[in-house]
Amino acid sequence: MNTLKTLLGSVAFATVASAAFAEDPDLLVFDYSGFEDPAFHTKYVEKNGDVPSFAFFGEEDEALQKLVSGFKADVSHVCAGSVMKWEESGILEPWDTSKITEFAKLDSNLVGKDVAATSAYFIPTDFGSTAIAYNTEEVPAEDVASLDVFKNPKYEGRLTLPDNVDDAYALAYLATGTTDWTNATDEQFEAASAWLREVHPYLRTYWTDPAELAQLMATGEVLISWAWNETYPTLADEGFPVGFQREPKEGSSLWLCGYVNLKDGPGSEEKAYDYLNGFLDASNAAVLMDAGYGISNTEGLATLGQEALEAGGLAPIDAPILAQLPMSVELREKQSEEFEKIKAGF
Repeated sequence: MNTLKTLLGSVAFATVASAAFAEDPDLLVFDYSGFEDPAFHTKYVEKNGDVPSFAFFGEEDEALQKLVSGFKADVSHVCAGSVMKWEESGILEPWDTSKITEFAKLDSNLVGKDVAATSAYFIPTDFGSTAIAYNTEEVPAEDVASLDVFKNPKYEGRLTLPDNVDDAYALAYLATGTTDWTNATDEQFEAASAWLREVHPYLRTYWTDPAELAQLMATGEVLISWAWNETYPTLADEGFPVGFQREPKEGSSLWLCGYVNLKDGPGSEEKAYDYLNGFLDASNAAVLMDAGYGISNTEGLATLGQEALEAGGLAPIDAPILAQLPMSVELREKQSEEFEKIKAGF
Protein backbone atom coordinates (compact mmCIF):
# COMPACT_ATOMS: atom_id res chain seq x y z
CA MET A 1 0.00 0.00 0.00
CA ASN A 2 2.80 2.24 -0.92
CA THR A 3 3.75 4.82 1.74
CA LEU A 4 0.72 3.92 3.83
CA LYS A 5 1.69 0.34 4.48
CA THR A 6 5.41 0.45 3.82
CA LEU A 7 0.05 -2.56 4.49
CA LEU A 8 -2.74 -2.20 5.03
CA GLY A 9 -1.56 -3.95 7.12
CA SER A 10 -0.83 -2.88 8.76
CA VAL A 11 1.46 -1.43 8.70
CA ALA A 12 3.54 1.78 8.09
CA PHE A 13 6.89 2.81 9.49
CA ALA A 14 7.08 6.60 9.67
CA THR A 15 8.49 8.95 12.23
CA VAL A 16 7.27 9.09 15.81
CA ALA A 17 4.34 11.50 16.12
CA SER A 18 5.52 15.03 15.66
CA ALA A 19 4.22 18.12 13.97
CA ALA A 20 5.77 18.97 10.62
CA PHE A 21 5.42 21.84 8.20
CA ALA A 22 2.53 23.43 10.12
CA GLU A 23 0.40 25.56 7.86
CA ASP A 24 -3.27 26.12 8.61
CA PRO A 25 -3.39 26.41 12.42
CA ASP A 26 -7.11 25.62 12.43
CA LEU A 27 -6.76 21.98 11.40
CA LEU A 28 -4.31 19.35 12.65
CA VAL A 29 -4.31 16.02 10.80
CA PHE A 30 -2.72 13.00 12.51
CA ASP A 31 -1.45 10.79 9.70
CA TYR A 32 1.09 8.50 8.11
CA SER A 33 4.09 10.24 6.64
CA GLY A 34 3.51 10.94 2.97
CA PHE A 35 -0.10 12.02 3.18
CA GLU A 36 0.93 15.60 3.79
CA ASP A 37 1.71 15.79 0.06
CA PRO A 38 0.14 19.09 -1.10
CA ALA A 39 -0.99 17.36 -4.31
CA PHE A 40 -3.54 15.43 -2.22
CA HIS A 41 -5.04 18.61 -0.78
CA THR A 42 -5.56 21.05 -3.65
CA LYS A 43 -9.28 21.48 -2.96
CA TYR A 44 -8.60 22.28 0.70
CA VAL A 45 -6.01 24.87 -0.31
CA GLU A 46 -8.38 26.39 -2.86
CA LYS A 47 -10.94 26.98 -0.12
CA ASN A 48 -8.72 27.76 2.87
CA GLY A 49 -5.51 29.16 1.42
CA ASP A 50 -3.07 26.77 3.13
CA VAL A 51 -2.50 23.06 3.55
CA PRO A 52 -3.51 21.70 6.96
CA SER A 53 -1.02 21.16 9.75
CA PHE A 54 0.15 17.56 10.11
CA ALA A 55 1.52 15.34 12.84
CA PHE A 56 2.77 11.87 12.09
CA PHE A 57 2.70 8.40 13.62
CA GLY A 58 4.43 5.16 12.75
CA GLU A 59 1.67 2.61 13.38
CA GLU A 60 -1.90 2.68 14.61
CA ASP A 61 -1.52 1.25 18.11
CA GLU A 62 1.14 3.88 18.76
CA ALA A 63 -1.19 6.57 17.43
CA LEU A 64 -4.07 5.39 19.59
CA GLN A 65 -1.93 5.33 22.71
CA LYS A 66 -0.76 8.88 22.08
CA LEU A 67 -4.33 10.09 21.56
CA VAL A 68 -5.63 8.30 24.66
CA SER A 69 -2.76 9.88 26.62
CA GLY A 70 -3.97 13.35 25.74
CA PHE A 71 -2.47 14.32 22.38
CA LYS A 72 -5.01 16.47 20.52
CA ALA A 73 -5.65 16.53 16.79
CA ASP A 74 -8.75 17.07 14.68
CA VAL A 75 -8.84 14.11 12.30
CA SER A 76 -6.75 10.97 11.91
CA HIS A 77 -6.01 8.46 9.20
CA VAL A 78 -6.61 4.88 10.26
CA CYS A 79 -7.08 1.55 8.51
CA ALA A 80 -10.33 -0.31 8.89
CA GLY A 81 -9.10 -3.11 11.12
CA SER A 82 -8.34 -0.66 13.94
CA VAL A 83 -11.54 1.36 13.82
CA MET A 84 -13.57 -0.57 16.41
CA LYS A 85 -10.72 -0.39 18.92
CA TRP A 86 -10.42 3.35 18.37
CA GLU A 87 -14.18 3.80 18.70
CA GLU A 88 -14.32 1.79 21.94
CA SER A 89 -11.54 3.94 23.38
CA GLY A 90 -13.91 6.92 23.41
CA ILE A 91 -11.70 9.27 21.38
CA LEU A 92 -13.98 9.49 18.31
CA GLU A 93 -17.13 11.32 17.40
CA PRO A 94 -19.19 10.35 14.36
CA TRP A 95 -19.07 12.18 11.06
CA ASP A 96 -22.31 13.80 9.89
CA THR A 97 -22.61 12.17 6.49
CA SER A 98 -24.92 14.93 5.24
CA LYS A 99 -21.88 17.23 5.32
CA ILE A 100 -19.74 14.85 3.23
CA THR A 101 -20.42 15.99 -0.29
CA GLU A 102 -19.16 12.79 -1.96
CA PHE A 103 -20.73 10.33 0.48
CA ALA A 104 -23.35 9.05 -1.96
CA LYS A 105 -20.58 8.28 -4.48
CA LEU A 106 -18.52 6.11 -2.14
CA ASP A 107 -18.13 2.48 -3.14
CA SER A 108 -20.71 0.52 -1.15
CA ASN A 109 -18.30 -2.44 -1.00
CA LEU A 110 -15.96 -0.26 1.04
CA VAL A 111 -18.55 1.55 3.16
CA GLY A 112 -20.33 -1.67 4.06
CA LYS A 113 -23.47 -1.59 6.18
CA ASP A 114 -23.07 2.14 6.88
CA VAL A 115 -23.73 3.08 3.26
CA ALA A 116 -27.12 4.61 4.08
CA ALA A 117 -26.26 5.84 7.58
CA THR A 118 -26.74 9.43 8.69
CA SER A 119 -23.54 9.23 10.72
CA ALA A 120 -20.41 7.11 10.63
CA TYR A 121 -17.24 6.83 12.69
CA PHE A 122 -15.11 5.80 9.72
CA ILE A 123 -15.16 7.21 6.19
CA PRO A 124 -13.12 5.12 3.73
CA THR A 125 -10.97 7.28 1.48
CA ASP A 126 -8.17 5.16 0.03
CA PHE A 127 -7.87 1.48 -0.78
CA GLY A 128 -5.88 -1.13 -2.62
CA SER A 129 -6.10 -4.77 -3.60
CA THR A 130 -4.28 -7.78 -2.20
CA ALA A 131 -3.87 -10.76 -4.48
CA ILE A 132 -1.39 -13.30 -5.88
CA ALA A 133 1.78 -11.80 -7.35
CA TYR A 134 3.78 -14.43 -9.23
CA ASN A 135 6.71 -14.98 -11.59
CA THR A 136 5.06 -15.62 -14.96
CA GLU A 137 8.16 -17.34 -16.39
CA GLU A 138 8.26 -20.01 -13.70
CA VAL A 139 4.64 -20.26 -12.55
CA PRO A 140 1.93 -21.23 -15.07
CA ALA A 141 -1.34 -19.33 -14.84
CA GLU A 142 -3.28 -22.48 -14.01
CA ASP A 143 -1.26 -22.90 -10.81
CA VAL A 144 -2.52 -19.56 -9.44
CA ALA A 145 -6.15 -20.21 -10.36
CA SER A 146 -6.73 -21.17 -6.72
CA LEU A 147 -5.47 -19.93 -3.38
CA ASP A 148 -4.44 -23.52 -2.71
CA VAL A 149 -1.22 -22.61 -4.51
CA PHE A 150 0.07 -21.47 -1.11
CA LYS A 151 0.13 -25.07 0.05
CA ASN A 152 1.33 -26.60 -3.21
CA PRO A 153 4.45 -28.72 -2.46
CA LYS A 154 5.81 -27.74 -5.88
CA TYR A 155 6.52 -24.25 -4.52
CA GLU A 156 7.64 -25.13 -1.01
CA GLY A 157 10.18 -22.57 0.18
CA ARG A 158 9.38 -20.19 -2.68
CA LEU A 159 6.22 -18.69 -1.17
CA THR A 160 5.65 -15.70 1.10
CA LEU A 161 2.82 -13.99 2.96
CA PRO A 162 2.71 -10.50 4.48
CA ASP A 163 3.67 -10.15 8.13
CA ASN A 164 0.33 -8.44 8.64
CA VAL A 165 -2.52 -10.05 10.50
CA ASP A 166 -5.29 -8.38 8.50
CA ASP A 167 -3.88 -9.35 5.11
CA ALA A 168 -3.02 -12.88 6.23
CA TYR A 169 -6.48 -13.53 7.62
CA ALA A 170 -8.15 -11.97 4.58
CA LEU A 171 -6.36 -14.61 2.51
CA ALA A 172 -7.22 -17.41 4.92
CA TYR A 173 -10.89 -16.49 5.16
CA LEU A 174 -11.17 -16.40 1.37
CA ALA A 175 -9.37 -19.72 1.06
CA THR A 176 -11.85 -21.31 3.47
CA GLY A 177 -14.98 -19.82 1.93
CA THR A 178 -15.63 -16.66 3.97
CA THR A 179 -15.99 -13.40 2.05
CA ASP A 180 -17.31 -11.21 4.88
CA TRP A 181 -15.23 -11.17 8.04
CA THR A 182 -17.24 -8.52 9.90
CA ASN A 183 -19.28 -11.19 11.68
CA ALA A 184 -17.00 -14.20 11.33
CA THR A 185 -18.12 -17.13 13.48
CA ASP A 186 -15.84 -19.13 15.74
CA GLU A 187 -15.97 -21.93 13.18
CA GLN A 188 -14.89 -19.60 10.36
CA PHE A 189 -12.07 -18.19 12.49
CA GLU A 190 -10.87 -21.68 13.37
CA ALA A 191 -10.99 -22.77 9.73
CA ALA A 192 -8.98 -19.74 8.64
CA SER A 193 -6.44 -20.28 11.41
CA ALA A 194 -6.05 -23.94 10.50
CA TRP A 195 -5.44 -22.98 6.86
CA LEU A 196 -2.70 -20.50 7.83
CA ARG A 197 -1.13 -23.11 10.08
CA GLU A 198 -1.13 -25.61 7.20
CA VAL A 199 0.47 -23.05 4.87
CA HIS A 200 3.19 -21.94 7.32
CA PRO A 201 5.72 -24.75 6.61
CA TYR A 202 5.65 -23.98 2.88
CA LEU A 203 6.71 -20.34 3.31
CA ARG A 204 10.19 -18.96 2.83
CA THR A 205 9.39 -15.94 5.00
CA TYR A 206 6.77 -13.37 5.96
CA TRP A 207 7.54 -10.13 4.12
CA THR A 208 7.33 -6.89 6.06
CA ASP A 209 7.33 -4.15 3.42
CA PRO A 210 6.90 -3.88 -0.37
CA ALA A 211 10.59 -3.14 -0.97
CA GLU A 212 11.55 -6.41 0.74
CA LEU A 213 8.95 -8.29 -1.28
CA ALA A 214 10.11 -6.78 -4.57
CA GLN A 215 13.66 -7.86 -3.73
CA LEU A 216 12.58 -11.39 -2.84
CA MET A 217 10.75 -11.76 -6.14
CA ALA A 218 13.39 -10.02 -8.27
CA THR A 219 16.15 -12.34 -7.02
CA GLY A 220 14.01 -15.43 -7.58
CA GLU A 221 13.98 -16.42 -3.93
CA VAL A 222 10.20 -16.16 -4.00
CA LEU A 223 8.00 -17.13 -6.92
CA ILE A 224 4.56 -16.49 -5.42
CA SER A 225 3.32 -14.00 -2.85
CA TRP A 226 0.14 -12.62 -1.35
CA ALA A 227 0.89 -9.02 -2.24
CA TRP A 228 -0.45 -5.48 -2.32
CA ASN A 229 -1.31 -4.04 -5.69
CA GLU A 230 1.70 -1.70 -5.75
CA THR A 231 4.05 -4.66 -6.16
CA TYR A 232 2.64 -5.41 -9.60
CA PRO A 233 3.43 -2.09 -11.37
CA THR A 234 6.68 -1.70 -9.44
CA LEU A 235 8.09 -4.98 -10.74
CA ALA A 236 6.51 -4.60 -14.19
CA ASP A 237 8.16 -1.19 -14.61
CA GLU A 238 11.50 -2.85 -13.88
CA GLY A 239 10.91 -5.39 -16.62
CA PHE A 240 10.29 -8.28 -14.22
CA PRO A 241 7.93 -11.02 -15.51
CA VAL A 242 5.20 -10.49 -12.92
CA GLY A 243 1.56 -11.42 -12.94
CA PHE A 244 -1.12 -10.28 -10.50
CA GLN A 245 -3.91 -12.80 -10.14
CA ARG A 246 -6.93 -11.14 -8.54
CA GLU A 247 -9.40 -13.72 -9.79
CA PRO A 248 -8.53 -17.09 -8.29
CA LYS A 249 -11.71 -19.08 -7.81
CA GLU A 250 -11.89 -18.16 -4.10
CA GLY A 251 -11.37 -14.42 -4.76
CA SER A 252 -9.06 -11.70 -3.48
CA SER A 253 -9.27 -8.85 -1.00
CA LEU A 254 -9.41 -5.09 -0.76
CA TRP A 255 -7.67 -3.28 2.08
CA LEU A 256 -8.99 0.14 2.96
CA CYS A 257 -8.13 3.10 5.11
CA GLY A 258 -9.93 6.33 5.85
CA TYR A 259 -10.39 9.16 8.29
CA VAL A 260 -11.96 9.41 11.73
CA ASN A 261 -13.21 12.53 13.47
CA LEU A 262 -11.40 12.99 16.78
CA LYS A 263 -13.42 14.13 19.76
CA ASP A 264 -12.63 17.55 21.23
CA GLY A 265 -10.22 18.47 18.45
CA PRO A 266 -8.54 21.84 18.96
CA GLY A 267 -9.25 23.13 15.47
CA SER A 268 -12.20 23.92 13.23
CA GLU A 269 -14.88 21.28 12.76
CA GLU A 270 -15.89 22.96 9.52
CA LYS A 271 -12.35 22.60 8.19
CA ALA A 272 -12.33 18.93 9.16
CA TYR A 273 -15.16 18.46 6.67
CA ASP A 274 -13.32 20.62 4.13
CA TYR A 275 -10.36 18.28 4.47
CA LEU A 276 -12.40 15.11 4.04
CA ASN A 277 -14.42 16.50 1.15
CA GLY A 278 -11.29 17.72 -0.59
CA PHE A 279 -9.54 14.37 -0.19
CA LEU A 280 -12.57 12.53 -1.58
CA ASP A 281 -13.06 14.87 -4.53
CA ALA A 282 -13.07 13.03 -7.86
CA SER A 283 -10.21 15.21 -9.05
CA ASN A 284 -7.98 13.51 -6.45
CA ALA A 285 -8.25 10.13 -8.14
CA ALA A 286 -5.26 10.54 -10.47
CA VAL A 287 -2.80 11.85 -7.87
CA LEU A 288 -3.74 9.12 -5.42
CA MET A 289 -3.34 6.48 -8.11
CA ASP A 290 0.10 7.85 -8.95
CA ALA A 291 1.01 7.16 -5.32
CA GLY A 292 -0.43 3.63 -5.45
CA TYR A 293 -3.87 4.20 -3.92
CA GLY A 294 -7.39 3.87 -5.21
CA ILE A 295 -9.94 6.49 -4.20
CA SER A 296 -13.18 5.30 -2.61
CA ASN A 297 -15.15 7.75 -4.77
CA THR A 298 -16.49 5.56 -7.60
CA GLU A 299 -16.98 8.55 -9.89
CA GLY A 300 -13.37 9.58 -9.39
CA LEU A 301 -12.08 6.06 -9.92
CA ALA A 302 -14.03 5.82 -13.18
CA THR A 303 -12.22 8.87 -14.57
CA LEU A 304 -8.93 6.93 -14.61
CA GLY A 305 -10.02 4.51 -17.32
CA GLN A 306 -9.83 0.74 -17.53
CA GLU A 307 -6.22 0.64 -18.69
CA ALA A 308 -4.93 2.66 -15.74
CA LEU A 309 -6.97 0.59 -13.27
CA GLU A 310 -5.65 -2.66 -14.70
CA ALA A 311 -2.07 -1.38 -14.64
CA GLY A 312 -2.51 -0.42 -11.00
CA GLY A 313 -4.15 -3.71 -10.00
CA LEU A 314 -7.48 -2.06 -9.16
CA ALA A 315 -9.79 -2.87 -12.06
CA PRO A 316 -13.19 -4.45 -11.33
CA ILE A 317 -13.00 -8.24 -11.19
CA ASP A 318 -15.31 -11.19 -11.68
CA ALA A 319 -14.49 -13.04 -8.48
CA PRO A 320 -15.41 -12.85 -4.78
CA ILE A 321 -14.00 -9.88 -2.87
CA LEU A 322 -13.34 -9.71 0.84
CA ALA A 323 -13.34 -6.05 1.83
CA GLN A 324 -11.23 -5.56 4.95
CA LEU A 325 -13.99 -3.67 6.77
CA PRO A 326 -13.92 -2.87 10.49
CA MET A 327 -14.34 -5.91 12.73
CA SER A 328 -14.95 -6.36 16.42
CA VAL A 329 -12.08 -5.74 18.81
CA GLU A 330 -12.50 -9.27 20.18
CA LEU A 331 -12.12 -10.89 16.76
CA ARG A 332 -9.14 -8.79 15.75
CA GLU A 333 -7.35 -9.58 19.02
CA LYS A 334 -8.06 -13.30 18.58
CA GLN A 335 -6.62 -13.15 15.09
CA SER A 336 -3.54 -11.24 16.24
CA GLU A 337 -2.81 -13.71 19.04
CA GLU A 338 -3.31 -16.72 16.80
CA PHE A 339 -1.21 -15.25 13.98
CA GLU A 340 1.74 -14.78 16.32
CA LYS A 341 1.47 -18.44 17.39
CA ILE A 342 1.30 -19.61 13.79
CA LYS A 343 4.37 -17.59 12.78
CA ALA A 344 6.25 -19.08 15.72
CA GLY A 345 5.39 -22.58 14.50
CA PHE A 346 2.71 -23.44 17.04
